[in-house]
Amino acid sequence: MEAIYARQSLDKKDSLSIESQIELCKKQAEGDVKLYRDKGFSGKNTNRPAFERLMADVQRGAITKILVYRLDRFSRSIADFGRVWEILERHCVAFESVSEKFDTTMPMGRAMLNIIMTFAQLERETIAERVKVNYYHRHSLGSWPGGPPPFGYDIGRLNSEDGRKIPTLVPNDMMETVKEIFNFYAAADISLGEVARRLNQVGIPGARRASWDTVRVARILKNPVYAMADENIYWYYKSKGVEIAQPIEAFIGLHACNIVGKRDGKTRGYPQSSQKLSLANHVGFIRPDLFLQCQARLDQNQQLDKTSAGKYSWLTGLLKCKSCHYAVKINKQLDKYFLLCSGRSNLQLCDESFQIDIRELEQSVRWELERLMKLCPPEKLVSMERDRFPEAVRAVDTKIERLIAALSESSDVTAQYIGKEIDRLDQERSKLISEQKDAREEACGGMLY
Repeated sequence: MEAIYARQSLDKKDSLSIESQIELCKKQAEGDVKLYRDKGFSGKNTNRPAFERLMADVQRGAITKILVYRLDRFSRSIADFGRVWEILERHCVAFESVSEKFDTTMPMGRAMLNIIMTFAQLERETIAERVKVNYYHRHSLGSWPGGPPPFGYDIGRLNSEDGRKIPTLVPNDMMETVKEIFNFYAAADISLGEVARRLNQVGIPGARRASWDTVRVARILKNPVYAMADENIYWYYKSKGVEIAQPIEAFIGLHACNIVGKRDGKTRGYPQSSQKLSLANHVGFIRPDLFLQCQARLDQNQQLDKTSAGKYSWLTGLLKCKSCHYAVKINKQLDKYFLLCSGRSNLQLCDESFQIDIRELEQSVRWELERLMKLCPPEKLVSMERDRFPEAVRAVDTKIERLIAALSESSDVTAQYIGKEIDRLDQERSKLISEQKDAREEACGGMLY
């Protein structure tokens, strides 16, 4: 079914009413139409009740084409339209603006769409770049650059000299746990897993998770956001190739540091191009000697080689425990394979045990995957068939354009021949468009309805 969408934010003398928009769209519609009206809503975003109902009907396969009086009635945001178009294209829904002759079933309509998508991409990239620049600017000034606060901190505000509110980190009750983690790891010859087990045994809630594991413990120990940064910490990060915003004279053992960028998990290094460190506007809580002692131990840890991953089953790395949500390992004992919850074996925080034959599990998963794949439509074949039509139409359009250009320099006899050839090509073009429409309806009907 075709749909007509009409929107009017305010009643104005020079504004076309919703009823008039609908009447103009009906002239271009074929057969029955479903109406969607948004009165009193702006087009600056897509938070409109009728628009949301329309998109819901699109996604359940009830709409084949959307007609609007003008593109700005549908959306005033290029980025929004770009996102909506991806949904329409995925569900084989055509789009037409009747006053602008914007029809995605025609070459000019698709060209207009490509222009709009280009600007939508430009807008997205511009916003991403602006967010990135602001993020690094706040970091260089010592403010908290953004994102969730680290464990042991909340986000607060400082008053700047010009009256602005600057984001900063404020310690909370969990900071004592942070201190215990550093003292545990530095004072005794224990592993990250042992620290995690101790924290779980005493019932201390984890960082954004109920339980602790080695990753969350290591993440805290490596973060200079807790350290009282002095010149020794400066030289530690300098030796790692980290770009540091302030000179060494600023590192007096009072303020902590913010570090941004990705750390190389394989080499445990800090690529200079991606790591930046800056003194923060909040004070540190971990002594520099204690912090560096923990770094020395962490630097000695070696990343385990994963050459044996998937050795016993192709399901390795894909299984999770339903109770604790930690990974389920596949171990071998003699000629038997068995499943083991890593939350139980590594952290002692889960009591789940599995009495499952891994080969039977593999077979069950394989059968289910095969069943799901049989339900999938032959999308690639349909897509290839549909892609044939636009190319053929464009080829015919090119021939017509060349013949029209030749008319101005032709004789009367030649002009008659060219005119007949143009008529023939125009009929061929109309036939291709009709076949394209039938193929689209068949593809969408078979895939979605």
